[in-house]
Amino acid sequence: MADKIIVIDEGTTSTRTMLFAADGTPLGSAQREFRQHYPAPGRVEHDAAEIWKATLACTRAMIDKAGGPAAVAGIGITNQRETIVFWDRKSGEPLAPAIVWQDRRTADMCNRLKEEGQEAMVQEKSGLLLDPYFSGSKISWALQNWPQLAEAGSRLAVGTIESYLVYRLTGGVHVSDATNASRTMLMDIDGKGGWDPALCELLGVPQSLLPEIVACTAQVGKTDPALFGRAIPICGMAGDQQAATIGQGCLTPGDTKATFGTGAFILTASGTKRPRSTNRLLATVLVQEEQERSYALEGSIFVAGSLIKWLRDGLGLLSSAGESEALARSLNDNGGVYLVPALTGLGAPHWRPDALASITGLSFASNKAHVARAALEAQSYQVHDLMTAFAADGVKWGGVRIDGGMAANDWMAQDLADMLDLTVERPNFIETTALGAAMLAATGAGLYPRLRDASEAMQGRTTRFTPAMDADIRKTRLAGWQSALAKILE
Repeated sequence: MADKIIVIDEGTTSTRTMLFAADGTPLGSAQREFRQHYPAPGRVEHDAAEIWKATLACTRAMIDKAGGPAAVAGIGITNQRETIVFWDRKSGEPLAPAIVWQDRRTADMCNRLKEEGQEAMVQEKSGLLLDPYFSGSKISWALQNWPQLAEAGSRLAVGTIESYLVYRLTGGVHVSDATNASRTMLMDIDGKGGWDPALCELLGVPQSLLPEIVACTAQVGKTDPALFGRAIPICGMAGDQQAATIGQGCLTPGDTKATFGTGAFILTASGTKRPRSTNRLLATVLVQEEQERSYALEGSIFVAGSLIKWLRDGLGLLSSAGESEALARSLNDNGGVYLVPALTGLGAPHWRPDALASITGLSFASNKAHVARAALEAQSYQVHDLMTAFAADGVKWGGVRIDGGMAANDWMAQDLADMLDLTVERPNFIETTALGAAMLAATGAGLYPRLRDASEAMQGRTTRFTPAMDADIRKTRLAGWQSALAKILE
């Protein structure tokens, strides 16, 4: 009986494929890193062909681990959102570099549209703000600046990472799930809305280039039998942050999760009623089952785990990412050192793509431990800023469920609980992004009747961190952060 699920988890720096049993037990994984390309300041690109090759290799490894394609009930896909791919409909080969979600090349375009008074319309329709983070302006820029795309004519297809992978896996199905589509700045997220003509016209993106929007648990097609020896259903898709929210079981209005990966992303479920923010937070589709959409309120932090990676690889201050925890524990306090990690601008609630990072409060008494601790503390401060913005929108957190690679750091998890003055819960299996995609695929494959059933059956145990900080220390630290933040926002 085919009762295993394979999940393709396309991150920002690597491809990982995981194998799950029907009850959510992880059975194996394969991973390959791929290169990051920085052709100019503020520009970040990927080679989609390299991602495809890594995906094939990792998926084949997990099919072998499962005992062959006949054992696999379905494939789920979760992916870095907002990254956009341009490919040839005939060959499936990329026609240009993939523009990554971190890319800021369209900042001037977004600022011009803001000055023209377009942001209110964009937010009302898409739930998003005018920022280069989202896919729509990236597509617009590419169509204007890469002549090979115009030369391709009707052969040109455009889509986010999951859309591209489905196209390659099936040999020509061009679809995007509702969660990824809701991050393009081109979709009307209300009700049964699809690609919005006014948004597409504003950004100069022909709808003919875009994929069909489908439900997250829909069976969108089957893999080309030549790839894996059998046609396997593709039946579960969601953007990485929505998948992590689902994997954490945050399906009831008010449930909140924070994922600490390359960036940090906080989502609070809001049910079938779309949230509207007056504090520069985002409304996004959390999941679509058949024709019913559920929503979430989201705050996006651009730099989290990538900051620790930069301290290790860029500055050489760390021998490994895990060393940051030991360094933080070696100090009694932060010594007045604060790091504002605006290495790719600031996300919510500030939305300042022009902001630059800073380290303040350094003296001869400072050492690399202070910088490492400041980097970890910065995560708590950024999430606290978002908690304040969510509260201003009438959404009060009762606790936070955390996940992602950086969440394995016990010191950071405790610091987060202390600074938020909330209980922080961490699953013992922290790869909840892949688990959420497995829940979607298990539902789409018919192993469970509804997503909520899959969620309840496949969740594991958790570890809890409770606040233990004196209120005066919390107040002093937050004041220091606000002072450091103010200096780069002037």
